[in-house]
Amino acid sequence: MFTTAEMRSVAVGGRQLRVAIRPGRNEPGQPPRVPLLLINGIGARLELLEPFVRELDPAVEVIRFDPPGIGGSPRPVRPYWFSGLCRLIARMLTELGYDQVDVLGISWGGGVAQHFAGFQRARCRRLVLVATATGSIMLPARPSVLVHLVTPRRYLDRGYLERVAGNIYGGLARIDTEEIAAAVHDVNHAGLSRGYLYQLAASAGWTSVPFLPLLRQPTLILAGNDDPIIPLANARLMKLLIPKARLHVYHGGHLGLVTEAAELAPVVDAFLAAPLFALFAGGCYGRLRPERADRRRRSAGPASCWAGTASCWRTTWAGSWPTPRRSTPTRAPARSTR
Repeated sequence: MFTTAEMRSVAVGGRQLRVAIRPGRNEPGQPPRVPLLLINGIGARLELLEPFVRELDPAVEVIRFDPPGIGGSPRPVRPYWFSGLCRLIARMLTELGYDQVDVLGISWGGGVAQHFAGFQRARCRRLVLVATATGSIMLPARPSVLVHLVTPRRYLDRGYLERVAGNIYGGLARIDTEEIAAAVHDVNHAGLSRGYLYQLAASAGWTSVPFLPLLRQPTLILAGNDDPIIPLANARLMKLLIPKARLHVYHGGHLGLVTEAAELAPVVDAFLAAPLFALFAGGCYGRLRPERADRRRRSAGPASCWAGTASCWRTTWAGSWPTPRRSTPTRAPARSTR
């Protein structure tokens, strides 16, 4: 897939990471924008999000990378955990000369982004979570969907992907599997299998539920209303747990950043560009000012937070799995839940 980004190999802690940087083009007299770090889904190379990058404001510098064992990044000698990967990402940013970035993570990369925001707090200004969940404590996909995710076959066999894309990705993939297949198979995936297994191992047993209430970054959650992999109830749970979160529900599936890039890129860009006071004053997070919201949350205490979590589970568990739709998906306007 064609990309206008600058490709390079960066040595970090004895490992080589394949990195792509699209330089930001600022208008004269305008302050520079905070760079945006993209963390991709499991098994996906950095090229997959090229349609989304093209739709972003050219003033935003965009950083992408292949995790160890994926794409152009050599396979590590042993499995790794999210904690080690986040330290590696922080060192990569230091090597590239970035002190602080905005972070967007999709699917598996959304879990990495949550961990990075929680444990590398000073490096992350704002957080965008797309089609992701809280790890091992979540509302899972149907078994008929999960069975296609335990191996990287969909990345290695285009015919297989075209047969199952609609059932696992939802949205426009139900009627146009060729667009998804072209995006996924536009690059070579040789040697992917072990790197994919290492990514699965990195997330095994991990959950963000205990530390999400401690996140202080303004957070935008993007979720599709037809995502078989990550049911919508998971996004509602994250919105409940993260203090400064906004939920934006779009009409589409798991790969909305690819199939609905023209619709979602302006939503992300507006969130990242908004002044901090605008995110709270009757906007993204309701009418509470930040200090009042924080004080009200502190007075409620942890017991109230977990009681709310339990209530969310009780009200969203039954019937939350998306039912495959036979009708033709349409591009309906997105709606925001505030």
